[in-house]
Amino acid sequence: MNYSRRELRDLAVAWLALGLAFGLLLSPISATRLDVVVSTEFLLLFVVSLVTAGVGFLGHELAHKAVAVHFGQHAEFRADYGMLLLAIAGGLAGFLFAAPGAVHHAGRITSRQRGLVALAGPVANLAMAAVFFALTPLSAVAEYGVLINVLLAGFNMLPFGPLDGNTVRKWNLGVYVAVAAPSILLALRLLGFV
Repeated sequence: MNYSRRELRDLAVAWLALGLAFGLLLSPISATRLDVVVSTEFLLLFVVSLVTAGVGFLGHELAHKAVAVHFGQHAEFRADYGMLLLAIAGGLAGFLFAAPGAVHHAGRITSRQRGLVALAGPVANLAMAAVFFALTPLSAVAEYGVLINVLLAGFNMLPFGPLDGNTVRKWNLGVYVAVAAPSILLALRLLGFV
């Protein structure tokens, strides 16, 4: 796969911004939340976030790109800088909504191929969750990797708007249910709702 300079920059900025947003979110809340950035604990949480949430994001987006390129598409990730700023501000405020950008692809594509491109991201997150799960006996960080990747898969499989789940549902309801049901249920379970 080829990457333009802009795409590499956008991937790096989105990865670092998400690491920062999740690091801020996980940091203990202080009176001003500004002193958290200079703490050793924050730096550790930032690195943990880069390894878990950041890698989950990168794997998700690069899976979309790989499948699109496989189907003859020109595909590139584009960061949404406004949403990245919102994610950082949300992490600082103690909540997080992250929509860092998307892989845009162009060329002739069938409904099935479009569905498989959309499916690739959440399936990559489920695969990464399985890898992190296998590492949980070795590291507490791996538990966070499982959680964040299951949440990414579950959220992205919701059948609304531009989310991957909506594209997959439009293509093939059976495939949608087979991936969405366990992804969403597992995410809800890990959050303590089920």
